[in-house]
Amino acid sequence: MESLGSLDIFVRVGESRSFTAVGQQLGISASAVSKAIARLEDRLGTRLFHRSTRTVILTPEGFNFLERCRRILCELEQAQDELALSQSSPRGKLRVSLPSVGLLFMPHFAQFNRQHPDIELDIDCTDRLVDVIEEGFDAVIRTGEPKDSRLTARKLGTYRRTMVGSPTYLEAHGVPQNPEDLLQHRCLLYRYPSSGKIDAWPLSKKGEKVFLELSNSMVTNTLEPLLCFAESGLGIACMPDIAIRRQLDTCTLVPVLEEFNCDVTTLRVLWPSSKHLSPKLRVFIDYMTEHISLR
Repeated sequence: MESLGSLDIFVRVGESRSFTAVGQQLGISASAVSKAIARLEDRLGTRLFHRSTRTVILTPEGFNFLERCRRILCELEQAQDELALSQSSPRGKLRVSLPSVGLLFMPHFAQFNRQHPDIELDIDCTDRLVDVIEEGFDAVIRTGEPKDSRLTARKLGTYRRTMVGSPTYLEAHGVPQNPEDLLQHRCLLYRYPSSGKIDAWPLSKKGEKVFLELSNSMVTNTLEPLLCFAESGLGIACMPDIAIRRQLDTCTLVPVLEEFNCDVTTLRVLWPSSKHLSPKLRVFIDYMTEHISLR
């Protein structure tokens, strides 16, 4: 910054040809201006001005340097103007990470993009635990309790993983009455793509969690096949209720073992803690909080 200040003084002197005039512009003495030019010449190892008691004239080297300095300072001014503009209106790239369940909110993202066309969405969908700061994300949507003290969080709501089957499947194979009954059923299981682990169904008895080695007729790492197979009557699946609201409302899928379901999953948006929240991030957080409708 000191070097930029010296360049600014040099350009002013080069244009006005007067140490005194520049001193008056900057509120400093003509002697201070002269010393700043002298220090700049020492650093460059080049004389920039011919000085006399009456005149200050650019040397050939000074004249060439003046043109370059003008461009440098002009670029700096434009960069500052662009930065000021980005801080006054929502614009620029916004990197967001979502878990697989977050794909359900894509219509909201589409509407957000229509409302803020100057914001370029860069969306990463993964169930792995990303490092928000180290990987350069502006925000992430995640389930569970936040554990990174460097992040600020805002709750979007809660949902439940619900065990469901189609009426035709349940009529043919019976409705399970206890968690252990699932061992006699065809189970459609979800595998987390990041870890390869099978999702444990949220079962409990008298406040104690129940863990079962469920026999599977299908394992998938996306929700769509689970939904298709469950609606087709090929087994019982466990899926987020926000993913199957229409099916639950129309009874193409029916909940089972509700009295043994202990699940409540919290969804949050998180972002790096900062006193200066950019406009693009602020409008994104406000929009998601307002429009993602969970319990």
